[in-house]
Amino acid sequence: MPVLRQVVGETLRGLRMRQRRTLREVSASARVSLGYLSEVERGQKEPSSELLAAICGALDIELSELFQQVSATLRREEKLAYAGRVAAIPGSGAARISTAPMGDSGPQVRAHVAA
Repeated sequence: MPVLRQVVGETLRGLRMRQRRTLREVSASARVSLGYLSEVERGQKEPSSELLAAICGALDIELSELFQQVSATLRREEKLAYAGRVAAIPGSGAARISTAPMGDSGPQVRAHVAA
């Protein structure tokens, strides 16, 4: 399960990088310390709504746009995590392939389907 602060940080970093801006530029514009912004981007700090608004202002994007991108990422990651859990449940149609010991005619492949 993804951690919200990490997804927010990755999204902010991606937005900043696409604008080809440095941490120093954005931190100065947002009036946030360079170190703190770096920690937010690395998912080490949970930013307040005021801080997020300031960073979004510095990046010239709406706060709702940030949340929309974060939401889309979370949705993708949750679906992938859910699909992984379902595939691991016996009887969910998951199959695994293993090789049998080599015989006279070479390796034999067997498919095992969970019931």
